[in-house]
Amino acid sequence: MVGIVKRFPGVLANDHVTLKVKKGDIHAIVGENGAGKSTLMNQLYGLYHPDAGDIFINGKKVKIRGPRDAIREGIGMVHQHFMLVDTLTVAENVVLGSEPTKGLNFDLKKARNEVKELSEKYGLLVDVDAKIEDIPVGMQQRVEIIKTLYRGANIIILDEPTAVLTPQEVEELFEIMRKLKADGKTILFISHKLHEVMEISDRITVMRLGKVTGELETSKTNPKEIARHMVGRDVVLRVEKEPHKAKDIIFEIRDLRVRDNRNLEAVKGISFAVRKGEIVGIAGVAGNGQTELVEAITGLRKVESGQIIFNGEDVTGATVKELRQFGMAHIPEDRLKHGLIKEFEAYYNVILGQHYNRPFSNGTFLNHKAMFEYTKALMEEFDVRPRIIEHLGGNFSGGNQQKLVVGREIKMNPKFIVVAQPTRGLDVGAIEFIHKQILRLRAQDVGVLLISMELEEIFSLSDRILVMYEGEIMGEVKPEETTIEEVGLMMTGHRLEEVRRG
Repeated sequence: MVGIVKRFPGVLANDHVTLKVKKGDIHAIVGENGAGKSTLMNQLYGLYHPDAGDIFINGKKVKIRGPRDAIREGIGMVHQHFMLVDTLTVAENVVLGSEPTKGLNFDLKKARNEVKELSEKYGLLVDVDAKIEDIPVGMQQRVEIIKTLYRGANIIILDEPTAVLTPQEVEELFEIMRKLKADGKTILFISHKLHEVMEISDRITVMRLGKVTGELETSKTNPKEIARHMVGRDVVLRVEKEPHKAKDIIFEIRDLRVRDNRNLEAVKGISFAVRKGEIVGIAGVAGNGQTELVEAITGLRKVESGQIIFNGEDVTGATVKELRQFGMAHIPEDRLKHGLIKEFEAYYNVILGQHYNRPFSNGTFLNHKAMFEYTKALMEEFDVRPRIIEHLGGNFSGGNQQKLVVGREIKMNPKFIVVAQPTRGLDVGAIEFIHKQILRLRAQDVGVLLISMELEEIFSLSDRILVMYEGEIMGEVKPEETTIEEVGLMMTGHRLEEVRRG
């Protein structure tokens, strides 16, 4: 890709970007949120059209007007959010849009055989007759990769492919990537996770603010150098956690049971406590009851049975407003669904939940002067950009939306805070900042419940780790007394005693 320029209203997403990739390489593309990585790849796959610049494949200039052209040129893309039809089988999903036929009819037998052959050739083992809705996320990703291979892809774009995988599934994915490489395929690997980039890639292109800031050979670089190219300064990749003595119990749940939206039991009688000045991390693959647990604790979901005790009081069934007044804050996993109102200006978003308190309100009217001053100070302190208090919530980038939410919840001065997926989709600079904020709360004797799918985050921040699987706690460990592998096994349903017995 040579001299690629892509503009959106008010944003220069790609500023004369040149990307050169060797055949048969695993080439990583890294950069902060909003650096322009996905925009660049979406142009290669024909989802966007460059405003300027050219694309060459095997030395030949090509015009890619849409995904159909990209597929014809041997390019396939596995998106971060999978493009699969839940009610169809694996085989049906793979051939969708280019189905083999027998006469005028769809030839299911041929489809099954072709998908089976492909999956066996690359070690992408899946049950071709299973429905998508019945298979785990790691398997769904394999189906997406098989889909690109079925369409003849020689260049495969993987956009943040490890975001939803367990450590074991990441290893399996890397094994698959190595097999594809050995077969002569070229892989473009977009990632935030520098240790993974170091492990799997041959070369790295680093982007910042729409430009290429580094072209590195993986064997001759290190995570610190990559991060410096990404952010433009040295970054602390692993926050140092000072020893801190936890105080009394601030929060406790006893035998909690909660149902999900399908009325199935999602949280199955679990109990644990969090102390003041302690971070308790909950690890687990998405969809194992963490969301329902968080919603029950924060007043967003009905508790079937069991108790929630906050600061010595039974608060089971309390409303969100009551819990906030007691001193509970919540950084939700979905910042757009539960964290912000997209159509509201920043100055409204940062006082949500406190809008009825002084100095923002006198009981009847809002005090806009106080709101404006507060928002300015918060944006400064939490480095929210652009620093425009009238900017609408939905118009900030993901990382800046997250900083707004984190800033609002921390500035509440909570006694206990539930932090769900705090750095999802954020870049190294924003992650470093948010980790420091969470540790600052711990130092101020706030109780922190951290729910994250990022194991590195759980390990570097938590004082104790609980592992959830299908609504139950598989075990409790201290980060310094366990390993990623041990926690990974518990995440797939093995209890701690079984894991340690081997």
